[in-house]
Amino acid sequence: MADNANLFDPTVAHAADTEFFVRRGMTKGYELLSLLAPPAYAAFAITRYGRSHVSLNRLLRATWVGGGVGVAGGGAFEYVRSAYSSPDNVRNRRLVVTYDTASIRADDHSTIGGILFAVLTPAVFWKHAGKINLILGGAGVGSAVGFVVHHSRSLFGDPPPSAQIPGLKSMP
Repeated sequence: MADNANLFDPTVAHAADTEFFVRRGMTKGYELLSLLAPPAYAAFAITRYGRSHVSLNRLLRATWVGGGVGVAGGGAFEYVRSAYSSPDNVRNRRLVVTYDTASIRADDHSTIGGILFAVLTPAVFWKHAGKINLILGGAGVGSAVGFVVHHSRSLFGDPPPSAQIPGLKSMP
């Protein structure tokens, strides 16, 4: 990370903004694919091999592998998007995203769910799946549950408060 004295250099500032968006893209990719991977894997396995091939171990493995693919895909997407955009556009996007309370709350719920389920899943299903799949898959399931909880709260009347930042241009 660049020190504060160099952030006035446009190249360094653009690199710092790009790094911010790559990390954010990795987080969002993990959240999204941790949510989509288990049902996609279950549907694929049931249609292709039948119900006997769907197990807790395989579902948890699909969850954390899907999350890993989401991390790689989200980071790559945001790198390409940010590195080849104008520095002013990237800076404005960063300021808007920094104060996006809905995104912050989604990340917080996802992190809390990931930590809780990384601990609870092995405690409940210790003999039913491999240890790595229990921990990493449990974190993926918890991340997805936290993501769904955030959107459920927003849907049922508990939206996150909006931050009003004077002088900030909103993105379309």
